[in-house]
Amino acid sequence: MIRSSNPALKESSFLDINSGTVVRGGNDVMTLNGTVNKTGMLLLLCVLTAAFAWSQVSTPAGIVGAAPYMWGGLIGGLVLAFATIFKKEWAPITAPLYAPLYALLEGFFLGAISAMFNHMYEGIVMQAVLLTFATLFAMLFAYRSGMIKVTEKFKLGVVAATGGIFLVYLASIVMGFFGVNIPMIHESGMVGIGFSLVVVVVASLNLVLDFDFIENAVAKGAPKHMEWYGAFGLMVTLVWLYIEFLRLLSKLQSR
Repeated sequence: MIRSSNPALKESSFLDINSGTVVRGGNDVMTLNGTVNKTGMLLLLCVLTAAFAWSQVSTPAGIVGAAPYMWGGLIGGLVLAFATIFKKEWAPITAPLYAPLYALLEGFFLGAISAMFNHMYEGIVMQAVLLTFATLFAMLFAYRSGMIKVTEKFKLGVVAATGGIFLVYLASIVMGFFGVNIPMIHESGMVGIGFSLVVVVVASLNLVLDFDFIENAVAKGAPKHMEWYGAFGLMVTLVWLYIEFLRLLSKLQSR
């Protein structure tokens, strides 16, 4: 059974809409190298638009005009992602199109929010970037070496923890509309730092589920266009992990 807490990397993404069986791509199948190459392409696109957004909002007078890049990139990326996640029959056509567009839009979001964090705590962005990629390679090594065994219990635990974090963040957003905040978890006290550490660990473990999902999909002979799905799934987790590192580092530096 293929399981991931990442909404883009669900078993149903590889199933035929009518028969419910795994779609096989014949001779033109998904490969690990192809997925890695597409992930690199998405990261490059994301970095390009992030650099552009950063240059536009970071001025000698401070951060100016960040909101359109931040909210436009965030909302646009979510719309593109959910459009194909919930319309799997469009995947052969839309997956190669929406994944690069998603990366471009997320770049605008990340560039703007990174500039804001860096304005408050100079050097924090480079630290977060280094920690994100160090975690990526550490988790990949742990997975490939067998140090982390992806059992059903492990998968269920990570999925449950991810769902719990999502509900906490959702509640925080909804309560924020009424001027109410969940106490302590967003602050720089020990509880807030501890919460961020837990979220970083859970996000890191999601990388392991993503690796396992992609490897199993390749073994099952998923069609070639699903390489874009795998690359997109890794992008989603890496963006989440990077944001959580920014939050954690900002809490530590504000003490």
